Amino acid sequence: MDIEFADRLGADYLGFILYPKSSRSITLQAFRDMATLLPDGRETVAVMVEPSAEELRQTMVTGFDRAQIHFSLPVAEDTLKEWIELVGRDRLWLAPKLPPEQAMPESVLNAAATILWDTYHKGGFGGSGKTGDWAKFSHYKTARPEITWILAGGISADTVEAALKASGTTFLDLSSGVEVAPGIKDHVKMKALVRGIHRARSSPTLN
Repeated sequence: MDIEFADRLGADYLGFILYPKSSRSITLQAFRDMATLLPDGRETVAVMVEPSAEELRQTMVTGFDRAQIHFSLPVAEDTLKEWIELVGRDRLWLAPKLPPEQAMPESVLNAAATILWDTYHKGGFGGSGKTGDWAKFSHYKTARPEITWILAGGISADTVEAALKASGTTFLDLSSGVEVAPGIKDHVKMKALVRGIHRARSSPTLN
């Protein structure tokens, strides 16, 4: 099973997409059915897009440890507060859909304990398989070190070393770059990517 293999490779979190428009989406019932099979000690992340309060409440009650919420900008501060109240600030990962020419809103920066930075995709919320602006990511990570920053977008065995060196990230979100088809992970690609991480970590330019 892909989950067990990711666990053996050392994944810190296991993400489950609950966005019906995604080809990788699962239902809450599917998550409940597999919950007892998940590796012990690995936290689960519910990946959602602009959920209603009730959708988010039901999701967290199901047993997820964290919620990763993708959303368009601008976003109302009341909405951010509601998500924090329902999930908890330390368990909420904010994933704003940030156009390349736009700065990260202060309201998001001030609300976030964790921000997931995904490549902007006009027609959707992540999942494009394309790399993003690593230098811009690095700028914000340096400017706001109190926030935990997660880099997503086109991370594969071919790009991971460059991504780590250019962005300075310590956390990666992986999906399309280790798949043979949407939702189907390739264990060879996963192992190759992990080897790339180890090579990057041993490089003097990263330390």
